[in-house]
Amino acid sequence: MFAKIALYAMAAFYTYAGVSHFRNPKFFLKIVPPWLPAHQFLVAASGVVEIACGIGLLFPQTRIWAAWGIIALLIAVFPANLYMATSGKFSPQIADWFLWLRLPLQGVLIWWAWLYTK
Repeated sequence: MFAKIALYAMAAFYTYAGVSHFRNPKFFLKIVPPWLPAHQFLVAASGVVEIACGIGLLFPQTRIWAAWGIIALLIAVFPANLYMATSGKFSPQIADWFLWLRLPLQGVLIWWAWLYTK
């Protein structure tokens, strides 16, 4: 029962996060490190991937691929999380401790997605 709830929670989380890329693109554009190209494309593409993976988790036929997609996405967006923690652009809106907590939390989220790759 818990595994099913965790799966639906993960699916909802990534789907909501993906939709947020289109509802509030300014926030996501702000967290893209300046050294990366095509900021608008990266924000839109990562939003599409999050939505697709979130929905893909719901179906047994696509669950494994969606989970691997989430793992790849979490690795790909790590530079944005690192940039958020080190740039100083997000204080006081977001507490510094939370920005730093997000970095190891990526590992937890990768582990959580990995549970559905089997």
